[in-house]
Amino acid sequence: MIKKMNLQNGNTMGRAVAIAHYRILLGVLGCFLLAGQAVSAEAERPLEPADTSSPGATLRSFLTSMHEVYLVSRKEGRSAETREERVALANQALRCLDLSEVPPAVRRSVAKESGVLLKETLDRVELPPESEWPDLDAEPQLNKWSIPHTEITLVRIKEGPREGEFLFSADTVERVPEFHERIKNRPYVTRETVTPDFYLMFMSEPGWMIPRGWIQSLPTGLRERWMGQAVWQWMGILVTLLAAAILMLLLYFIGRRRAKKAQSDLLRYLVTLIFPITAMLVPLAARYFLISQLQIYGLLVVWISVALQVVFLIGLVVFLMSLGNRLAEAIIATPWVAPGGLDAQLTRLICRVLSMIAAFIALLEGGRHLGIPLTTLLTGAGVGGLAIALAAQDTLKSILGSMMIMLDKPYRVGERIVAKGFDGVVDEIGLRSTKIRLLNGHEASIPNEEMARASIENIGRRPHIRNAFTVELPADTAPEKTRLAVEILRGIVKDHEAMNEDFPPRVFLRDVKLVGIGISVIYWYHSSDYWAFLEFGERLYFEMAERFAEEGISLMPHPATMIGPSHEE
Repeated sequence: MIKKMNLQNGNTMGRAVAIAHYRILLGVLGCFLLAGQAVSAEAERPLEPADTSSPGATLRSFLTSMHEVYLVSRKEGRSAETREERVALANQALRCLDLSEVPPAVRRSVAKESGVLLKETLDRVELPPESEWPDLDAEPQLNKWSIPHTEITLVRIKEGPREGEFLFSADTVERVPEFHERIKNRPYVTRETVTPDFYLMFMSEPGWMIPRGWIQSLPTGLRERWMGQAVWQWMGILVTLLAAAILMLLLYFIGRRRAKKAQSDLLRYLVTLIFPITAMLVPLAARYFLISQLQIYGLLVVWISVALQVVFLIGLVVFLMSLGNRLAEAIIATPWVAPGGLDAQLTRLICRVLSMIAAFIALLEGGRHLGIPLTTLLTGAGVGGLAIALAAQDTLKSILGSMMIMLDKPYRVGERIVAKGFDGVVDEIGLRSTKIRLLNGHEASIPNEEMARASIENIGRRPHIRNAFTVELPADTAPEKTRLAVEILRGIVKDHEAMNEDFPPRVFLRDVKLVGIGISVIYWYHSSDYWAFLEFGERLYFEMAERFAEEGISLMPHPATMIGPSHEE
């Protein structure tokens, strides 16, 4: 009986223990399920922004997000996950600030420092009870609210993509270092979201590329702060800037040497582009290392960031200008374009104009990114363009003349022309002047502005060379001999090697004088080859002389006969 009772009691106790364990298990499973649901809900809204629908909501979102950033930053060890978490929380907090008046070039750095300083300032200010924070449900017409007894203000944004949201005003963001300086020696208030020494931790924390243990193991003297930065940060700044300058110079000189050693034109142009691009990106890499890894802040980060981006902008403009020249030369290097011709010059002009336009757009966008108003940039560009135009009037006239020559194409490289009293072959057509190689070997350079207005005789485009000469016979030559001389000359020039049926040669008795009889010969040599024309004239003369000698026809003893190019040649 006793055993039976004990057994029943044991069974009862076992069931009780089992039921208790079962309830605990259900509780644990319920917690997991709730956590899973929370995680799922959070995963479904990873891009949910901070609540900025009212001053109270914005203040609450900012304090909560910055507190979470503080907690994540204090975790031991750093990983990609914690970094992503911290960045996401920081972005959510910084969305509570009106950064519209901060230049885009330094917006991220200024925003992070302003956010931490504002959090440090608010942690030392007695805030009213959360129930008294303004809400639009109670005050729908509210457009501005200042935290009591402070100048920290939240305002409703009136225009832009964030219209209607309440943010810490641009004036508050600008003055937050002043507010922190005035209150930094006061004790922290008692509040759950207080983050003690957040600013000190923020200023001393290196980026993910620099192990935190390295900084903590440095001597105390290197960790001391001087002018807002630690000594080790100043050393890192100097080393980074010096290394960036040396690397840019090395890339520049290596690029020039490689370009000279390149065998093919295309390879040379490609090499000359790769190194400037790399050198141009060095200031951006240095800026990233200084801001994201050395974690420099304050006024120093503004000056260094702007300076490095200005260097990048200058490099970009130089690269774009040189890119136009490189592309033009690469196109001209193809077998379809004559190197010194009008097509080559037109290619150079178009590429240079396009590169200048691209450089101008880069300057405008870069200046806007650095915070310079667009109206100021356009005004400066207009004044600068007017000054350049006034200082380079003659050059601009020559360039416009070059454009007229390129459009009208009165001559090309290699053609013989007569212009401005100069007779020679066009050697080069540049953007400023045309170079003519005279027949005596000298080179004449004529501004294109004058060439565009000058009367130009293009000998190189003649379809033929006309020659007219007179063969004089003695006055006592018998009529039969005279008629035979005319027939011989007609036979020599008839159906010659460069004859055109539309321009048949002419041989006729021109005049009969007491001193002699003149026979005129006119023919058109349809070829632009001047030296072939001279060779034909030479053969014509020898054939005439041989035939006249065979027939016993004499020529005048004085040098009246001319066989060669006439003044119309």
